[in-house]
Amino acid sequence: MTEPTPTSAYPRVVLPLTGHRACGPAWRCDRCGEPWPCPTLRAAPTDAARRATMIPEFSRLTRQAVRDLRGRPDGPDPIAIVRRFLWFLPLTDSEARAVALRLR
Repeated sequence: MTEPTPTSAYPRVVLPLTGHRACGPAWRCDRCGEPWPCPTLRAAPTDAARRATMIPEFSRLTRQAVRDLRGRPDGPDPIAIVRRFLWFLPLTDSEARAVALRLR
């Protein structure tokens, strides 16, 4: 299976040791086909140090995902997208809503 070539607008993201990666606009895992970040990636340990390094990159990805996924007939709303892409942060619905508004 050949991998699609990423464009500058949709860089591939690979977390070490998982191999589960994706890019927009569909945001599905190349390996397992699940919505990305997939369950395998989400199960990877995320201690405080790793979360701190993930926040800037995943915030950027969340912004792109909100732009790609919101408004699709079967797509998630921006709050669900924020909670999906920033799963490693304990966000309430109101916090996720505030993040989504900032990332538009």
